Amino acid sequence: MSVERILWEEDATGLAGLVRKGELSAIELTEAAIARAEATRPQINATAEPLYDAARARAKTMDRSLPLAGVPFAIKDLGIAIKGVPSHGGSRIPASVPDVNSVMTDRYLAAGLVPIVTSTSPEHGLRLMTESKAFGITRNPWNTGHTSGGSSGGAAALVAAGVVPVAHASDGGGSIRVPSACTGLVGLKTSRGRIPLTPLVSESWYGMVVDHAVTRSVRDSALLLDLTHGPDSLSPYAALPPKGTFAAAAARDPGKLSLAVYRKSPLGLPISAETMKALDTAVALAREGGHTVVEIDLAFIGRDFLADFCRTVASAVAGTLRAEALRVGRSVTGEVERATRVLGRLGEMVSAGEIYAGLQRLHAASRRMIEETAQYDAVLMPVIAHPPLACGAMNPKGADELIENLLDKLHLTPLLKLKPLFGQLMDKSLLFTHWPAIHNVSGQPSIALPVHVTEAGLPLGIQAAGRPGDEETLLSFAAQMEKLSGWLGRRAPLMVPQG
Repeated sequence: MSVERILWEEDATGLAGLVRKGELSAIELTEAAIARAEATRPQINATAEPLYDAARARAKTMDRSLPLAGVPFAIKDLGIAIKGVPSHGGSRIPASVPDVNSVMTDRYLAAGLVPIVTSTSPEHGLRLMTESKAFGITRNPWNTGHTSGGSSGGAAALVAAGVVPVAHASDGGGSIRVPSACTGLVGLKTSRGRIPLTPLVSESWYGMVVDHAVTRSVRDSALLLDLTHGPDSLSPYAALPPKGTFAAAAARDPGKLSLAVYRKSPLGLPISAETMKALDTAVALAREGGHTVVEIDLAFIGRDFLADFCRTVASAVAGTLRAEALRVGRSVTGEVERATRVLGRLGEMVSAGEIYAGLQRLHAASRRMIEETAQYDAVLMPVIAHPPLACGAMNPKGADELIENLLDKLHLTPLLKLKPLFGQLMDKSLLFTHWPAIHNVSGQPSIALPVHVTEAGLPLGIQAAGRPGDEETLLSFAAQMEKLSGWLGRRAPLMVPQG
């Protein structure tokens, strides 16, 4: 079997095992990953910066006893530092070139991973489709006319295309889970404080952003978490420590769990029949696994909750644009995309008092949700309201484009104080995905699982959210679901390597 075929078929744990036994070398895997990255690049457009020379040099001196020795890897072009590698954040603002590694970068390297590229992101991670003026459209390997999701859409496209078996990703409002749901991958949004973001920041988006990965298998997600979790000396807080290893949790039977399912849209927007099929499939699999599943409502998680979330993100965007202007020594307003500019202006307009009050409301709703769902081991709910959208489908058109242009060019952002107009723009921004931000606010872990293929042949995953700090139960349950669904052997049909 060719090395490219092995790379395409195996998960990271399997590849590392082959390297450890001497059946494959790190440099063979690295060369195969680089070749596949270049071959698939025109179709998926998921690479921000190639790291080929550094990858080859690292692979040639790899210690094959490391837990993930020689496994090709991608690091997202957002919110993480690789010394000497330009970081664009999906933007046309001049790139920053860090002079240090992030703590997570060092942990990835210590595990034996070989970064071959940085992966594309929408500008500042603000869209749940990976499309930007700086890098263009990142496409879904299952059907390149459709999105791979966002904001970790480049990471998901590379894993789904068989370029790398696992890739770094981050999630501030669904940005690990949405791409996973779109591309047939496992995407674990970790508990707040599980993974450090230092030294670039202590926290991001008021603690709502977390880092981890998109992976082909549950066991890869668990092993990588074992190798990278835990606070460092600069961490402002830490998640509850696990009782054992995450890998052990993924390997054990979950027992009989008490599960809930939440079906409603917190925005009151339409949900596709395919999404409901995916959720029904997940419920059926869970019952097949011997678990009880009951229907619940979260009536207090609604439009006001998501409006507070959106205003909070807007304030964070305003702060980011201020920081970028300070870094480059001039205004960056003209270099960012129109939607980013409008969102940043909204963030400047909302007062500090309003943001603080909104955060207090979000925290109160989170406490209530955690208390009311504590009796359940996990809550199942959708990730995306519709199958993966066609590329460009979220771009404003017609009246929506006119409104956004007027808000931008005439500086009419104060009109967003009007609840109907703000609600209209919120609905347009979140029409694809209504649920993921809930757990960014609450800090709970949530894992996206591939369970369904649409009539058009596109993956459509769902998510299971757990108690704060309890990734172990989620990983155990997810591994069982993976086995019951038979999903592990599925691969996107893009450029299937010959044996």
